[in-house]
Order: sequence, then structure tokens, then C-alpha cells
Amino acid sequence: MHWVSLSLGFLVLILSTIFTLSKQTNISNFNFNFTTTNNTNLEMTSNAARTVKQIVNAVQRPEGVGATVRRSIGIMGCRNFNPFLMFDHFSSSGTNGFPEHPHKGQETITLVLRGAMAHEDFTGSKGILYGGDLQFMTAGKGVVHSEMPVPSEDGSPTVGLQLWVDLPENLKDAKPRYRDLRSWEIPEVVEQDGKLTVKVISGKSYGVESVKDLAYTPVHYYYYKMKAGATFKQELPSDFNYFLYVLNGNGLVLNGDTKVAQYHNAFLNDDGEYITGEYTPAAGKEDEELEFVLIGGKQLDQKVVQYGPFVATTKEGIEQAFIDYNYARNGFENVKTWRTLISNGVTKEMIEGPLNGNLEKREQARQAYLAAHK
Repeated sequence: MHWVSLSLGFLVLILSTIFTLSKQTNISNFNFNFTTTNNTNLEMTSNAARTVKQIVNAVQRPEGVGATVRRSIGIMGCRNFNPFLMFDHFSSSGTNGFPEHPHKGQETITLVLRGAMAHEDFTGSKGILYGGDLQFMTAGKGVVHSEMPVPSEDGSPTVGLQLWVDLPENLKDAKPRYRDLRSWEIPEVVEQDGKLTVKVISGKSYGVESVKDLAYTPVHYYYYKMKAGATFKQELPSDFNYFLYVLNGNGLVLNGDTKVAQYHNAFLNDDGEYITGEYTPAAGKEDEELEFVLIGGKQLDQKVVQYGPFVATTKEGIEQAFIDYNYARNGFENVKTWRTLISNGVTKEMIEGPLNGNLEKREQARQAYLAAHK
């Protein structure tokens, strides 16, 4: 790490930081925007369906090093959506991924849809998420980590979702922590003779509840699959903001009048207590299954000041974050000595060794869990 003298001026601080960060902890490969938002206006709700506030098309764009994302939160048309700061539908393969980079003042939630993703950070935490697994990471006072795809035999990419969630102001200096949620730990609802399935990652749907200590900011997370002719109704608490992102398929209609296409994100107003939908695919597409996530978070009554992966409630907080990161202090002390393992690519030796990603051991863990929860 090369340490530099920083100007007290905020703009000079930002510019000098970007151009003098070491190669070891490179943030220049990530697209950053500086935003300030006041999240103090919370609307009232009524006993009705929530209306759709906005629909955003998640256009594919490069991100990280050689990876691509479809981003629908953290863009010009939707800077944030209280308490959410960013939402990416990502794809990466080989050595294309998200090498070492910092976070502060937020939490991240990663769901792997296909393939596998390795992760590590400067606290010594490391491991692999396989398809269907989730990871909840609290950056808190500061963390530097890497997220890289595990190469597949057929060369297909690792695909997943990553959500950034704001932390309450009094928890922004919390100690970093991880909670992994394996695919077999997620309860699933099956309704309408199999036409509707819901993975209840967090929250309650159709009488099935999954409440776990996953994130400091309360989040509800549902993964829906619908076959032709299926309908759904999801109850929504009044103090949560929700969005619905379509992963696959066309033909979803919300509340009987609003169509949401593939790769589109529908943001809901907080003016009702539930959302309804039906799936009517086009002629010739009847066998195509619709997949979407419905995600909600408890609204926070605080300002959001963000520059890339650093989140605070004041500009002074962002300035301090850059100083602390550059000088490896106040949460970033490990930057001085940490060396990344996976940022240049994941090998079989890493998978079987320090990443603890052996598939036979994973299957044993799954069987043990299922036996204990009969």
C-alpha cells in the first residue's frame, strides 16, 4: 500500500484517493457515483393493493473486471430506493469478476442463481456460494473483499443478484460479519397444483415464515416461480419499501393492469398492504416459466450520502472514510498486511483447500441438515 498526503478539500480528497490507491486494493475498476438523498418522508398506507411507482429497464453494462451487470438501483433514473442503494443482476466467468475492493457503512446480500462464486475478505473469512445459496455481509466500519466466479467445466458464467442495503446510522461502525444461507435452508411454498412456488428467503408468504438474523436492516426476500395461468398475492408491511424484478419470462401483470417484462424492475409505492399478479405468457410461450424476486426493506429515516462503496449520512463521513481507508485505520487496519487469494482467479486447489468448497462435504452438510429438520 502506498500512503499519500491528502488535501482537506473534499473534491481533492476524492481525486487523489482514486489515483493513488494501491494495486492491492483497487477500486478504479468499479463505477462510482456520488449521491445525497434525504429519506425522511414516509407515506401512509391504506388497505389496498400497492400501486407501481416506476418501472426501470435494467440495461446490461460492464462492471468490475470483465463482468457484466444489469443494474436497476444505483443508476441515473433510480439513485436509491430506501433502504436499498444498489441492485445488480450480474454475470461473470473465468477471471472476470470483482477483485479486491472496499465497503463501508452498508450491507450486501448476494444470491447465486447459477454456477458458483468464491469470496474472501481481509478479516480471513472465505468460502464458496453455490447455486441457490445466499450471503449476507455487513461491511459496517469497513471491509475489503473479493468476489470471483468459480470456473465451470462447460465455461458457462456464474449468474446472480447482489443488493446493497443501507445500515442504520447507529450501526455504520458495526464490526464486519457474514451470514451464509444455504439453498436447503430456505423453506419453499408450493401452491395451485404446482403452478406457483415461492422460496421464502426472509419474510412470510402463504403461511410459511422464514425469520432469521440475516441483516441489521430488516429485509424481506421472496423468489417466485410461476407457470402459465398462475396468480399470486403477497402481503406487504406498511413500513417496508418493495420492488419486483423479473429474471425470466414475459407476461406478468401486476394488480390486473401493469405489465412487467423480463429484466424490468417495478418499484412499488407504499400506498397499500399487498400486491397481486398473474402470469399469462404469449402464444407459443406457454411452457416458459416466469421467475422474479420480490424484495422489501424497512425504510430508514436518515440521509444517504454515498460515494461508490462508501456510505454515510454526511459528506464529512465520506471524507473520513477515504482518509481511514488510505491510512489503514478505524476499521481498515488489515489493508496493510492482507494479500488476496482469489482476485486473479479461482483454482481447484483453492476450492478443495482454503475455500472449503468440496462438493462431497457440501452434500454431507445438506443431508445432515435435512435429517435434523425432519
